[in-house]
Amino acid sequence: AHTHYDGQVTWDPELSPSSWHGVTTVVMGNCGVGFAPARPDEREFLIRVMEGVEEIPGAALEAGMSWDWESFPGYLDALDRRERSIDVVAQVPHCALRCYVMGQERALDDEARDDDIEQMTRLTHEALEAGALGFSTSRTFLHRVKDGPLVPGTHSRPEELVGIARALGRVGHGVFQMISDRMGKAPDIHWMKQIARSTGRPLVFSMVQASHAPREYREVLEALQKSWEEEGLDIRAGVSWRPPGVLMGLQATLNPFTSHPTYRELRHLPLDERVRAMRRPEVREKILSEKPATRYELQRHVFTAWHNQFVLGDPPEYEPEASASLEARARAQGVSPQALAYDTLLQNGGREFLYYPLQSYADYDFGALHEMLSHPRSTASLSDGGAHVGTVCDASFSTYMLTHWTRDRQRGPRFRVEQAVRKQTSETASLYGLEDRGVLAPGRKADLNVVDTDALHLHAPYMAFDLPEGGKRLLQKADGYAYTLVAGEVVAEHGEMTDARPGRLVRGPQH
Repeated sequence: AHTHYDGQVTWDPELSPSSWHGVTTVVMGNCGVGFAPARPDEREFLIRVMEGVEEIPGAALEAGMSWDWESFPGYLDALDRRERSIDVVAQVPHCALRCYVMGQERALDDEARDDDIEQMTRLTHEALEAGALGFSTSRTFLHRVKDGPLVPGTHSRPEELVGIARALGRVGHGVFQMISDRMGKAPDIHWMKQIARSTGRPLVFSMVQASHAPREYREVLEALQKSWEEEGLDIRAGVSWRPPGVLMGLQATLNPFTSHPTYRELRHLPLDERVRAMRRPEVREKILSEKPATRYELQRHVFTAWHNQFVLGDPPEYEPEASASLEARARAQGVSPQALAYDTLLQNGGREFLYYPLQSYADYDFGALHEMLSHPRSTASLSDGGAHVGTVCDASFSTYMLTHWTRDRQRGPRFRVEQAVRKQTSETASLYGLEDRGVLAPGRKADLNVVDTDALHLHAPYMAFDLPEGGKRLLQKADGYAYTLVAGEVVAEHGEMTDARPGRLVRGPQH
């Protein structure tokens, strides 16, 4: 229910890696970023927005996208003309909409005029009538145009968002999706309630366990439940199956030494040459003597928080104990955590990854995640399929749900298979009005997975260079999916995609 295939969908018929993990329908256009509506002179800017927010290589987007559209209905028509393995759902992105109506320069301002809001509402209504299933926006300091300011709409007035949301109420379908640093708290919650109340439509926001306030999520979920019981306001927290995190490595976008001056001199080298250079004692000593030279405070924290860095390993371990941190292991070995991190990154020919869970791991276990995912006001979300290609591969969430959460977890409660499957299928399908799928029943769409649960295994992620222009992306494969069917046709068999292309653009709610 939360992917960013908006560009990839125009050149990749398989929509990997989501299709490798049993996914048969993906919802794009989240977090307010996307590529329609768009005038020709806005395309480069929207690519920079997507590259800055979702870490999709701009060169790959420029080379891979056809841009045979301008309006949002035209974008849907362009998607309709392409064959693909699985179904896709589109949402209207606030950034593109704002640029189209206000122009690139004004779109970066905070204030939209009344006539701007009216036009954005009209275009959203038009997009929903053409088949869009939602509208999305971003309100977080983390989302910036590449090498630039916060994305358009970040600080837009509530009147703008409430105004645009009127289109969902008028058409009678669609989800209002958002990411916000407030995560369901004041002041956002006041206008969020206003949108849910006035439209009668679901509103979904991304939610994590915040490290600085590790129990705050309980208060938010209780408030959402109260709003549902007393007013019928359908506001839900989108929760991931494992902590949102960063994979760091020599091939990845980041590693603890990325900003060290000596490492910067080596970054341009091919991997094998870089590994040889880093194994030289004098280079090792020099890099380890340096400190991160980045202006970004969050990066500096991630690079040096050794208590929260772990060796990912194979099979990958996403719920490690505190004793497995680099800090704890280094102490036990009598070495510095910096040295241990350095030597770990050189293993496996320089292809090893360090794992840094950014949020939802304040207690070194998944207890908070289990609470959030179990709550009736949450929905399984945040796979970010197609995005953050150099730092995560969370498109494997659906496999992780079936392996770790229902079979392998040793610490704390698990989910029953039927619970996990329901959260990943019928609950998300129903949220978006896709009542034709998500359950096994006569007359429903035959989107099915035949899974050998004993053989189900999630492999370690690896770096591929298969995007247009040789762009890199993290991929992750799985064993155990005997067959994946879309509309009754086998699109994947024993881990290999077939030539079947039954996937389609889903226009509007399905009954």
